[in-house]
Formats: sequence, structure tokens, C-alpha cells
Amino acid sequence: MRKSLFGYGGTTRAIAKNFGGEDGWDIYDDKFSEISGDEWGNTLLPPNLFVPEKSSLEIPSPGFPPSHELVKNAQNLISEYDYFYQIYGDKMPFTVWISGTNGKTTTTKMTQHLLARYGSVMGGNVGVPLADLDPNAKIWVLETSSFTLHYTNAATPGIYALLPITPDHLSWHGDFAEYERAKLKPLAMMGENTVAILPKIYAEAATKAKVISYENEADLARFCGVNLNDIAFKTPFLTDALLALAIQKILLDRCDARLLNGFVIEGNKLEEFRDARGRIWVNDTKATNIDASIQAVKRYEGKFLHLILGGDDKGVDMRPLFEALHGTKVQIYAIGSNTDKLMKLAGEFKIPAVKCEFLNVAVGEIDKNFKFDGAVKAGANDENLDEIALLSPAAASLDQFGSYVERGDEFKKAILNL
Repeated sequence: MRKSLFGYGGTTRAIAKNFGGEDGWDIYDDKFSEISGDEWGNTLLPPNLFVPEKSSLEIPSPGFPPSHELVKNAQNLISEYDYFYQIYGDKMPFTVWISGTNGKTTTTKMTQHLLARYGSVMGGNVGVPLADLDPNAKIWVLETSSFTLHYTNAATPGIYALLPITPDHLSWHGDFAEYERAKLKPLAMMGENTVAILPKIYAEAATKAKVISYENEADLARFCGVNLNDIAFKTPFLTDALLALAIQKILLDRCDARLLNGFVIEGNKLEEFRDARGRIWVNDTKATNIDASIQAVKRYEGKFLHLILGGDDKGVDMRPLFEALHGTKVQIYAIGSNTDKLMKLAGEFKIPAVKCEFLNVAVGEIDKNFKFDGAVKAGANDENLDEIALLSPAAASLDQFGSYVERGDEFKKAILNL
């Protein structure tokens, strides 16, 4: 019987490299048209050669959808998390899983920032596959996607920190109910000596874990015993910061706000900068769903926003975003494959909008409409500026760009060329 991997991405390549054994793995990927091999002795095959009866184990790349023929035909399918749970058993490091819709990466990195001195390593969806993590580390801090959770049926975390759940990846999961079910799945498997930090709406979910629920940042601050004014981060990063502190408190009975305040937010996420005329532009290209964009708009409440929206919305209904924008001071600049959908909604909600289709066109239109009044002078602060230009697309980038990073780079390049 052979062991099988579905997909040849970062997760499965790391498994193939580090855990191949003498016989190696059979690796199936749509990009393989004939049988070949890789440098670690594994066999690369086209999907049509997969024979379920000859496979004792199948591990999919996290992004492999349930609708894929390989997944539907698999008889022994487990997740990457389940695989290492089987390998390490009781010797597996203590694990912290961090999930939710928005803020997973920032919360994971903030948690690692707080726990690194205590022997933690960071991985999962944040970029380091579990196969590349040190099994002798004391703690694994894992950003955990809904894709991985969908396929996980045995592994459980010691601490599960869940950010709010809002619609995302609906084309992969099928609908919001399935997406939400994946996010809540670990709770039913967690034992009595585990802890779950959950939005209050899920506080009554069936679980043996000790539940710590929160409705807002104030609830988390009370649990941590910190003053909100002592935290250097603003919405939406404030929730991320407080969740990281809550994890530290559970593990170590301390909350090191001063250490946390030294954490530097990654680029492409509410990244503020000024153009040659001193006007503020914000690169929030990583906002690939509506909730992330809603949170960005809340951050600039009271300002007039020149808001660039659009891209591949992954089948999500954009109406809740427009409901949130209704009544705010905003003009929309629509780009990407869902441009016409955005323009139609803007008309329905009577929100001013400009049909741009392309990002550089949107930047040019904002440049013409930005009513800059020369407020930036020596000693002036951002609070004196009444207008903000914000790229927060509420959609993925692959309709026009290679990645959200490329979209952000093109945004900054277009501004530099004004």
C-alpha cells in the first residue's frame, strides 16, 4: 500500500522532503501530465492514475477543495495536523491554534512575539509547514485555516483562539454554514484540560474545553487585566493584540503589554504613507473579504474616504459591505472582475461611485478628486486631515494580479508616479 499526497505546494512538499521514508510518497497534482520523480525519491503522477484501493493514506494540500476528484475518491483522507498528531502522539509540542476570518496572521505573529523567549515556534498557514517545525520546541503557534480544519478529525489544540467569523471562501466551502462549521469543528474534539477563547456568540458551543468568551476588546482587556490605553495598537489590530495577550496569560499567567507594543505590523495591512503632497494613502490590499474592509472603514470613522473596492469576491454577497458604508462619508472607486456588481450596489445604496476597472485608473481618479487643503505643515498630525485614500478591496486579487502583495505594490507605484 502506498502513501499519497494531493497537490505539490508548500505543505505537501515539506512532508515529501522530511517524511518520505524508504518508499517515498505518491504525489498527485493537476500540473503533472506524466509519471516522474522529485529530488527526494517521491513519485509524481497525474490525478487520473490515483487508485484509492492502493493507497493507505492521503493528505491534501490545505487549498485542495472537497469537490476535487482526488478528494472525493480518497478512502483514508487526513489533514496535515492529523498526520503529525499520529506521528508525535504525546511527544507533540503544546499547540496553540489561531483561526477566524480576519486577523489570524497578525494574532499568530503577535503571539509568537510574546512566546518566542519561552521556546515557541510559529507555523501553519502563516508560511511554515508543520513538517518544517522543530518537534522539540515547547510550543507550536499555528495559524489555522478553515481548509485545514475541514480535513482535521483527530488533532486538537491545547489553546484555540478564535477571531470573529464572517463570510469568506464560500466558493470553497459551498456556503457560510459550512465555513462556520469548519471554524468551530475543533471545539467538539477538545478535552477538559484545554482552553478555547471564543466570540461570545459561540460561548455555548458544545465542548469540554474551558471557554473564555468575549464580545469586544473591553472584555479581552478585563480578562488580561490590562488597560486599553496601555496597548499601542488601534482597531482592528487591537483585538489581535489582546488575543495574543490572553494566550500569554493562559500559558504563563502574565501579560507583557510593553513587549507586545514593540511588535511591528506587517506591510500590506492598513499600511499608511504620504504622497509628495502630504496626502495620506492606505494600502490595505490584504483585505480580501468584506469584514476586513468594514474594519478598515471603522478605523477611519469621521474621515472622508476615497475607497478602492473590487476584485474576485469568491462568490460572497457584497451587500453587507454596502450596508456598513451607507451613511458614511465615502466615494467608491470600483475595480476588478466584480466592477459591475459594485457599481450596481452603489447605485442601489445611493453611494457615489466611479467605475474604474483598473487600479491605476482608480488612483488617477482619486488624485483628481482629493480635495487636499494644505493641512500638512510642520507639527501637523493625521487627525487634522479630513480625507483618506484607502485601498481595501474586500476581494481577492487573482483576477488581475499575481497576489495581493503585487496589488499593493502596484498601488504604491501608481501613487509614486502621480
